[in-house]
Amino acid sequence: MQTVHIQTNFTSVIGKIKPMHSVNNGPASIRGNGNDRYFTDAAIPFARNHDANFAPSYGAPHTVDIIAIFPDFDADENDPASYDFHLTDEYNARIQSTGTKVFYRLGNKIEHESKRYGALPPKDPHKWARICEHIIRHMNEGWADGTHAGIEYWEIWNEPDLHPQCWDGPNEVFFELFEIAARHLKACFPHLKIGGPAVTSVGSKGFLIPFFDYITRDKADPVPLDFFSFHRYTRTPEDMAAQAVEARRMLDQYGYTETETILNEWNYVKNWQPAEDMLYSYRVIPSLKGAAFVSSSMLACQHSPLDHLMYYDARINTGWNGLFDYLSQTPLKPYWAIWNFSRLYLLQNEVSAVSDTDAVKTAAAISDDGKEAAILLTYYKDHPSMDGSLCEDETAELRLDWTGFASEDGVTVSYRFLDAENDSTIRSEEVFFGQKGAHIFRLPLYTSILVTLKKN
Repeated sequence: MQTVHIQTNFTSVIGKIKPMHSVNNGPASIRGNGNDRYFTDAAIPFARNHDANFAPSYGAPHTVDIIAIFPDFDADENDPASYDFHLTDEYNARIQSTGTKVFYRLGNKIEHESKRYGALPPKDPHKWARICEHIIRHMNEGWADGTHAGIEYWEIWNEPDLHPQCWDGPNEVFFELFEIAARHLKACFPHLKIGGPAVTSVGSKGFLIPFFDYITRDKADPVPLDFFSFHRYTRTPEDMAAQAVEARRMLDQYGYTETETILNEWNYVKNWQPAEDMLYSYRVIPSLKGAAFVSSSMLACQHSPLDHLMYYDARINTGWNGLFDYLSQTPLKPYWAIWNFSRLYLLQNEVSAVSDTDAVKTAAAISDDGKEAAILLTYYKDHPSMDGSLCEDETAELRLDWTGFASEDGVTVSYRFLDAENDSTIRSEEVFFGQKGAHIFRLPLYTSILVTLKKN
């Protein structure tokens, strides 16, 4: 049996726990069953609203997308009557009612059909930029009987390197649109974060190199880029972390040293082809293996240069949603991976936690007042089993040591397990006195353990 050793030092603060548990899309209801409270309980930081236009529970086909809000491109963009904000306002309000912030994608949903509508290049890129300006003014400044939602992140387009499903035109036409929109919106709203373009992968070099060459061709005045967004579907957390490293390298190379990196679509994919591999992937997504992949990926990206991670998808009517059961809206295993990470995020301050085995990833955190702390660990490999029942030979022995967290009245330590039988359920508790503690566990593959410590 493999032995794994994790050492945690709560006196060694090394940074902040980053928002690695954001998602695409917000809460919804099916026949009266809603999942709003689960968004709140998991302290989900942001919900990106890409592909919301697919979901009737969010107001499809009348919500979020530019062609839904401004359906007649020949109309007057300065006239409030040209816009239909109603269902998008409702959707934004519901997201924000859970404590989650909106991350707004300016553009349109993916189109797999034989005819494109939103994927077509706008007839007038300057007018398109002004339409986006008015959408922002409605959402944030009350224009056209609008709201004051305080939406900070505004993303220009989605996957323009995916032809023709997301961009049915030449790359060079998109580069021009991006520059016009980014410059216009940043001039109108210098306090907001304007970015994109949400490419399919950092490996899409045939698109990205010309894109960055174009937006930096004027070295004295490059196109503003507050954040760079990209996607990754894979089966290993290490691959996602490597993508973050490459994104940071590319941004630094082109002079965007202060630009945030945001991986805002990701999930488990064994392979896109053949069809059998995709069917397997869809079965993994809501499974215990899917939960371990989610947890291990968040932990890997926490220790990468990535600034923000957004799971795809919390939208209820899709096979990409591994978080909630479609009819009951109750949590599935991967939701509890999100919930576990949120316990670190709420504590804010990351402390040193080191695993001696790559397959067992970990992170730990402590509160500002030093009264609460937590350690999260997950054991993940890309094994064919989905529930761990075929993984007996992969069980490890875990030794977990911690130091630097003590109280005269003792420290109550709780052990929550996410495995085949438990959904982040407390299995045991004990009280420690002194400056250190040690625990030994049997650790089956796909198991996550959340250890919480609280001074008495």
